[in-house]
Amino acid sequence: MELLNEIWAYVTDEHFLKNLILFAGYPGLFLIIFAETGLLVGFFLPGDSLLVTAGLLAATTVTGTQDETYLNIYYLNLLLIPAAIIGDALGYYIGKKIGPKLYSRKSSRFFKQEHLLKTKAFYDKHGGKTIIIARFMPIIRTFAPTVAGVADMHYVKFAQFNIFGGIFWILSMTLLGYFLGNIPGIEKHIEKVIVIIVFLSISPAIYSWVKNKFFKKKED
Repeated sequence: MELLNEIWAYVTDEHFLKNLILFAGYPGLFLIIFAETGLLVGFFLPGDSLLVTAGLLAATTVTGTQDETYLNIYYLNLLLIPAAIIGDALGYYIGKKIGPKLYSRKSSRFFKQEHLLKTKAFYDKHGGKTIIIARFMPIIRTFAPTVAGVADMHYVKFAQFNIFGGIFWILSMTLLGYFLGNIPGIEKHIEKVIVIIVFLSISPAIYSWVKNKFFKKKED
């Protein structure tokens, strides 16, 4: 119940993501996307919802101005696409260099062994396509490039999946938000839209948690 309460508090705080994006600015957004895709401790960061909300703000006019938006959609994509690609490249490098040791590392507040093992199982099933598919899967996208490095995937092949996946993920998320932001009257309900975006982005994680928590018990 504690986890559900934390998730609910996170979802219902409609100002959190907007304030985070405006406070962090372009450099902060770059670091968040880079950390979520390249550093194993970034699995908790709100990648999908952050990108969609950033796109939404790029189409939202600042109160009291005629045509000034909170963010520029072109700058946003030109900055975040490299962040996503470089992040995955770093994750691959980590897996290549110290990957095998990670499987014997104990879980901690910022590193969960179970996430790594789940990603490995996903990679074993889907192969190189994991690098693209994982972009749209919270937690798994953080560990996928590292697992690819451990599996010794040829770097040229990995780079192809990485570049395509990075471009497709960033553009699809930010342009979805940008499209929503251009709907007439949406600026009056921006906080509600952000809540829906956050909820949808974490719903797979909620489903996975509920499934593991309750359905496993029934099977046992």
